Amino acid sequence: MAPLNFGFLMIQYQVLDVAGPLDILSCSSKELMTSLAAAGFPGASKMVDKAIDIKFHHIAETMNPVQMTGGLRVVPTTTCDTCPPLDFLLVGGPDPSKYVLPDRFAEFIRQHVKAGGHLFTTCTGGLAIAPSGVLDGRTATTNHGVLEVAKKVAPKVKWVEKQWVEDGKIWTSGGACAGMDMMAHWLIKNYGMELAKSTFYGLDFEPRDIEGNRVLPQQHGAGINGNNPFSV
Repeated sequence: MAPLNFGFLMIQYQVLDVAGPLDILSCSSKELMTSLAAAGFPGASKMVDKAIDIKFHHIAETMNPVQMTGGLRVVPTTTCDTCPPLDFLLVGGPDPSKYVLPDRFAEFIRQHVKAGGHLFTTCTGGLAIAPSGVLDGRTATTNHGVLEVAKKVAPKVKWVEKQWVEDGKIWTSGGACAGMDMMAHWLIKNYGMELAKSTFYGLDFEPRDIEGNRVLPQQHGAGINGNNPFSV
């Protein structure tokens, strides 16, 4: 089976909006699990077949570096014109007071959704992509601090105050860390708790539920606090 193609649209996003979900995926990847198994990490070999065969694409309008928050400059791996067909696309959130979605990005998002691809947004990413029209008629969320703005900018969207929202193949989430909660839930749902548990343990991360409440290990069996999934 071919690897999943997972893209990240390089609008001028807040770094954690993308880095958080990306690390959850990367730590769940077949590439990392194979490397850990080869290095002799106890228990890693049993995760290889459960891990995600995934390839990452960082997409911009050109191949020039893009300035993100905190002075970080990120180099694209592909452009909107050269990017292969994607299974998944994630859009992080920019400064909502300055950002205007370029026409080329709007068209790229519309084409991706029309082709049946899955779409994720984090933080103000939901507000940023709303002008593309892909959220019209759907239930969605964005950073909760700009929900009222979002309702005025995109009144055709059913904006709600949730940690994340799953509406078909489109997932939207609140602030930066809510994007990690969203991706954690997607991982559990699609790849099971055993792989998710190893990822959360490696990141020292415990996801919250859709209402933003702490998810205790005994509630879902994640075994995060002190329970090493790589132990023999």
